[in-house]
Amino acid sequence: MSQLPEVARKLLETFSEERFFAFFGKMGVGKTTLIKEICAALGVEDTVCSPTFAIVNEYDAQGEPVYHFDFYRLKSVAEAYDIGYEEYFYSGCYCFTEWTEKIEELLPEHYVRVEIMENDNIRTLKAYIINE
Repeated sequence: MSQLPEVARKLLETFSEERFFAFFGKMGVGKTTLIKEICAALGVEDTVCSPTFAIVNEYDAQGEPVYHFDFYRLKSVAEAYDIGYEEYFYSGCYCFTEWTEKIEELLPEHYVRVEIMENDNIRTLKAYIINE
């Protein structure tokens, strides 16, 4: 886990022009934990936690909003419309989504896809831009 701050900084450096990060991975693989580290690297001092029940949490990163989504509990894409996802997704602010596969059809054309995999207690991360 000591590598997480470095991984978070590296993601932000590698994709410095990007603001939308869609996280994919099985339950318990560390999506929320990595998002916490990314938020810390952005200067968020709020408590960062999974917005499982709220669907979206807003944090303050030195005066700029950061949006953190957890779509795990969504029963239909219509629920994403109900929270006004477009206002968040197209705000130009940082957006981090978990359980993104539930709303994949709503994703912007251009985003960073972050895949976290675990095999024999070793986690690997793959991140790349969709629609460069």
